[in-house]
Amino acid sequence: MIVNEIINEDAKQIIHENSGLKELWGKSVMITGASGMIGSYFVYTLMKLNECYGANIKIIPLVRNINKLNSQILGNDNVFPIVQDVTDKIEFDGKINYIIHAASPASPKIMKEKPVETNFANTIGAANTLMLARDKNVDGYLFISSREIYGKPLDNQEYFTEDSFGYIDQLVPRNAYAEGKKAAENMCVGFNVEYGINTKIVRLAHTYGPGMSINDGRVQADFLKNLVNNEDIVLKSDGSSIRTYTYISDAVSAMFKILLKSKELVYNVSDERNEVSIRELAEIISNISENKLKLVFDIENDENSGYAPFKFGILSSEKIQNELGWNAKYSVKEGFMRTYEFLKLIKNV
Repeated sequence: MIVNEIINEDAKQIIHENSGLKELWGKSVMITGASGMIGSYFVYTLMKLNECYGANIKIIPLVRNINKLNSQILGNDNVFPIVQDVTDKIEFDGKINYIIHAASPASPKIMKEKPVETNFANTIGAANTLMLARDKNVDGYLFISSREIYGKPLDNQEYFTEDSFGYIDQLVPRNAYAEGKKAAENMCVGFNVEYGINTKIVRLAHTYGPGMSINDGRVQADFLKNLVNNEDIVLKSDGSSIRTYTYISDAVSAMFKILLKSKELVYNVSDERNEVSIRELAEIISNISENKLKLVFDIENDENSGYAPFKFGILSSEKIQNELGWNAKYSVKEGFMRTYEFLKLIKNV
């Protein structure tokens, strides 16, 4: 059904961990950014529900480029694509029960070179999808936010909970991503209070897996590109920054719980078991290779790199664990091994 067995297994995991997603059966679900890693996983999971359980879900993927949608998505009778930019007014004839707003640049290169477009995708994109949610009187709306809205940790601030914040300089162009996400979150609150829309916000830590681009400039993407090409792994810093990495199926499983089961507005999703430094991540990925790859340091000026310049500031996922019973399934090593196997498969297609 879906691309390959790895994504097929992931879709089954997501469905199983969410009791069959029965709330969505017979409903219409719009997913913006549906050709990206996160958006496509929502689409694949809903397609799996239709195929295996006869869930009769109408899937509405919104994309800028129809050619980026997998052919198996386009050929599905339950899929009704909309081709447009999310910053344009969205019009759709028919009922929409749920909207998942996943459209957003995630590449440090784009954030650095196109701060205006980065900001607009989050702010204007959120405004357009929220107005559509209001007009369609949706059952639920999910905005996919980011760890970056917390900003730079304050002194001795190791973890971010949903009600704590660091510092963001709004005059740094690269921070269009964080500021755009923050403005969109505020809109979600406003539409909830003023119009009664059932809005939810998820703040993701670093998320990876099948469907991610290995050319978007993020650290994990660069390391995977080195792995696929059997090259030395190049670190652009001393590798001391601490991050958490969440495998895509674990993250999507959490997001379905937030959309369908949560009572609160906002939740962090981060697997603290997978708290590693960038250097440790490089070593893990190096050891996945059949031929252990060499680590090479090519340190850049952090201000010009486009990367988020944070050493600490780990997301706490205690809230979603306690309230919704979410726990990640895959370790960093397991998740990156699955991603590597997927990349090898599509490379050989």
